[in-house]
Amino acid sequence: MAARADGETVVEASLLHAAQAEVAAGIDALFDRRLAIPSDPRERLYRAMRHAATGGGKRLRPLLVRAAGDLFHVDRALSLRVGAAVEAMHVYSLIHDDLPCMDDDDVRRGKPTVHRAYDEATAVLAGDSLHALAFEWLVDPATHADPFVRSELVRELALAAGPAGMAGGQMMDLAAETVSFDLPTVTRLQQLKTGALIGFSVEAGAILARVPPEGRKPLRAYARDIGLAFQIADDILDVEGDEALAGKALNKDAAAGKQTFVTLMGIDRARAQASLLVDQATAHLAGFGDEARLLREIAHYIVERDR
Repeated sequence: MAARADGETVVEASLLHAAQAEVAAGIDALFDRRLAIPSDPRERLYRAMRHAATGGGKRLRPLLVRAAGDLFHVDRALSLRVGAAVEAMHVYSLIHDDLPCMDDDDVRRGKPTVHRAYDEATAVLAGDSLHALAFEWLVDPATHADPFVRSELVRELALAAGPAGMAGGQMMDLAAETVSFDLPTVTRLQQLKTGALIGFSVEAGAILARVPPEGRKPLRAYARDIGLAFQIADDILDVEGDEALAGKALNKDAAAGKQTFVTLMGIDRARAQASLLVDQATAHLAGFGDEARLLREIAHYIVERDR
């Protein structure tokens, strides 16, 4: 078995791959049941939602909910439901980000974007519906018996998705097409656009276990570091990656004149920074034992992936 410098062995990759496959299958099954196609004029909407939500993607956010929940022995069926809610919110954001009025993309997850496969109006409604579905899943007593837990999950996801999170980051990203951003501003943009939902995914596992806010500090720090590492890795892949593996168009930020971690830092420095962030992230888990193996492996996967 080969070993990394941090002592982790490659055998742990099997833990990651098994968890990824299990979570992906579970998420697809939940979407398949919830998005059964009706025999009425809503059929096209449901087909568009299924097109975007099933059969693709890394399922990173649901995987993080599962991994964080495992720290506290949360029932994995509950972690999966919260993971599906996060994935619904994430997919909604992808549908809307791909629209001509936003990033104007034609391919996502290796297939036509929703507005290309269907039409713009249907894409808007599909995104809106997945946004609503996220909260529908969180408020369902099947997600957690404690209404205070469900209420906190709803509040935290709303914060992560709104103007203080993902939507605010997207607004900054749109502004980046006409304004030159420095490194602190790009960092803030990505902490909102990408990092906020990743942060919720990690913290949700602790919320399900009723861990008080002060007990979640190491997980928040871990999430902050892997969120930035994820985006730096994305920026590197946007320059060096394979479109066939990525399942989407690459080099679009450079074409739009946007500043990224790579344009501001250079490839080598950006890669070193991503590695440093992973080391920091795993250090935040020092208070946990073997139950944090999956979180540690996810941190490494984020910078080692090829898509």
